[in-house]
Amino acid sequence: MTLVSTDWLENNLSKVKVLDASWHMPSTKRNAEQEFLINHIPNSQFFDLDKNSDSNNPLPHMLPSKEKWKEIISNFGIENDDYVIIYDDSDVISSCRCWYMFIYFGHDIKKISVLNGGLKKWKNENRKLTKDILKLKKTNYQVTENKNLVKNKEEIDSNITSKKFDLVDARGKKRFDGIEPEPRQGLRSGHIPNSKNLPFMECINNDRTFKSKKELQDLFAKMMLDKKNNMVFTCGSGVTACVLALANYVTNDMNPVIYDGSWSEYGIIK
Repeated sequence: MTLVSTDWLENNLSKVKVLDASWHMPSTKRNAEQEFLINHIPNSQFFDLDKNSDSNNPLPHMLPSKEKWKEIISNFGIENDDYVIIYDDSDVISSCRCWYMFIYFGHDIKKISVLNGGLKKWKNENRKLTKDILKLKKTNYQVTENKNLVKNKEEIDSNITSKKFDLVDARGKKRFDGIEPEPRQGLRSGHIPNSKNLPFMECINNDRTFKSKKELQDLFAKMMLDKKNNMVFTCGSGVTACVLALANYVTNDMNPVIYDGSWSEYGIIK
């Protein structure tokens, strides 16, 4: 299951490992870790998207090295055969980025799921919350990189003319069209040539759940995104691109492929 319901998680909390991967845009002035300490789903641990990315790269949220990922996940007490559930309380559905990272580093895609509706739905249903901090014994998590699941700038540039894959941008239409400034300084407005725009929120219902498989299929079809084996997703910093990647996986089981640098790299003013 790519998505699990709140009912399912509540009934299986003792059988899975749970991560809160909430991340907020700086403009919201929200602190995801502090919010986690106030209350969270029982048996969950906080996954810091900023700290668990490549700290040596000036670009935000770039994938860490496999050595760092091994250390991160081992410290969470997660084994390779564990079923991991990820949730968030974020406007940008940041749990999908963590979902993608696990898949990139070799976790069985059938054993990594996102909580549909996230913490917002869990709270609205008055399910149990806790302040207790879970600490599990360190494991020896093994990592295998799936390097075919990430694209770099050179491959993106080459694709502008070769058109080997559809590049789909998850940012809002105004940012994509270049009529709204980027939230990060030093970036020009606009989009990568020949890319298409599918704002990630079009995949999401008002209660933060994903739209149905049929609705997602219709959405992708409407955008003429029919090259199912050749779809790459981009956004501002590699977070909401993963929302589209998960939605695409729900519709056709195609592995998620991300342009990791996204507009934070491509849109740099030189």
